[in-house]
Amino acid sequence: MNTERLTIVPPATALSGVVAPPGSKSITNRALLLAGLANGVSRLTGALKSDDTLYMADALRAMGVGVEEPEETVFVVTGTGRLAPPDQPLFLGNAGTAVRFLPAAIAALATGEVIVDGDQHMRKRPIKPLVAALRSLGVAAEAPTGCPPVTIHATAGFSADHVVIDAGLSSQYVSALLMAAPCAGRPFTVELAGNDIGARGYIDLTVAAMRAFGASVEQESPSRWRIAPTGYRAADYRIEPDASAATYLWGAEALGGGRIDIGTPSSDFTQPDALAYEVIASFPHMPAVIDGSQMQDAVPTLAVLAAYNATTVRFTGISNLRVKECDRVRALSLGLNAMKEGLAREEGDDLIVEGDPSLAGQHLPAEIDTFADHRIAMSFALAGLKSSGITILDPKCVGKTYPGYWDALASLGVTYLEEVPG
Repeated sequence: MNTERLTIVPPATALSGVVAPPGSKSITNRALLLAGLANGVSRLTGALKSDDTLYMADALRAMGVGVEEPEETVFVVTGTGRLAPPDQPLFLGNAGTAVRFLPAAIAALATGEVIVDGDQHMRKRPIKPLVAALRSLGVAAEAPTGCPPVTIHATAGFSADHVVIDAGLSSQYVSALLMAAPCAGRPFTVELAGNDIGARGYIDLTVAAMRAFGASVEQESPSRWRIAPTGYRAADYRIEPDASAATYLWGAEALGGGRIDIGTPSSDFTQPDALAYEVIASFPHMPAVIDGSQMQDAVPTLAVLAAYNATTVRFTGISNLRVKECDRVRALSLGLNAMKEGLAREEGDDLIVEGDPSLAGQHLPAEIDTFADHRIAMSFALAGLKSSGITILDPKCVGKTYPGYWDALASLGVTYLEEVPG
């Protein structure tokens, strides 16, 4: 879709049809990395092919891992149990999972200097806690700004077998260390600095993927994991659909009153964002307070639904949204207030949305600045199903995790007014 602006035309009838969400971004990037660290050939099916996962695949190729793409949703990964230093810095766009996961793996399995970098947005996303943890393990690693680029002077191992990590900003730091741990050559312990951790459910995803590739992980307490020095073995691995992507389709169904079959019951998802299903199902009588801490990527979907809710909704536990692809709390507040002044406000890190069912059917000439954030674009598209005039700026940014999003909505009967650059 070659457009810089996309205005959604509210459908005249309820949306109904069948749409299969893409594979999970979170699980795909975990599986790609673990297959790359294994010795042998792994086949990953149901995988997501998007900006984030293709950056990860290209980074692995640059470090000597064979990555083939024989089918649209398949990666075939051939690893040797080692990572070679790349010829140039690894550029990973705004792929947070890739930028956070790779430094620990590089430190454990590569020898030489490796620079991990990203785009202008990634260079504003914090990585200091992970760098500090690596330095405590004897790894010479630097990130002078506290954000990428990160330089790792790898010596294929750690000088200690116990690391304490501050995971208050992101659970991805913990996942990075956990996934590197089986390659440490001796039993290894990962411990949280306190119990504060964003989206703990993603740690469960990490551990499940590690075990599928042969790792032995014991959770000794809510804040401590013990990992055996097994390395990884190649595996055939099936990736489930993306729960974060599913929230947009569940939201479209709730707003439009139709029936959208996504092919997977909500109860079959293991990803944290599936928790949003019950909240979406309660629309237009959503809870007065929604704790978004364990379903962070679903909050933009829920916030846009809340605009049409019968009552006011306060979102709590969402401070980490300020350090995602953009400051999502601010982006949501700005976008909702572009629809109607006073529709949303920020109180500290909380977001309060004043539900107004009368917005349905109104013309709201609102330009939504996505800040190049795929989740802001996809969530505000839902508002365009109920109110005319909703224009999404930079709609191509959905390619980060759901390249087929606009086509998926179109298959359900949604039409657009497009503005092509130039």
